[in-house]
Amino acid sequence: MNLNSYLIGYLVLINAFGLGIMFLDKQFAKAHQWRIRESTLLSVAFLGGAFGSLFGMLLFHHKTRKRKFQILVPLFLLLQIGLSWYFFLK
Repeated sequence: MNLNSYLIGYLVLINAFGLGIMFLDKQFAKAHQWRIRESTLLSVAFLGGAFGSLFGMLLFHHKTRKRKFQILVPLFLLLQIGLSWYFFLK
């Protein structure tokens, strides 16, 4: 296996995780339970899970009114697309 295979595997997992924690946090919010920190949600998006996090935001209507999330998660996604393009298509 080469580095690209590991990177693709990582991106699949971190994006699934980003989607999952958006779902969990939305469920916790509905049930008035403890919540996942916003810094954790944003960190997952920053560390490669921006697509899953953004998809989760839109799918579950979660954090869509928070300005911080409206700006940072799409910005992280654009950065990750640019980096992916550079590493995979160069």
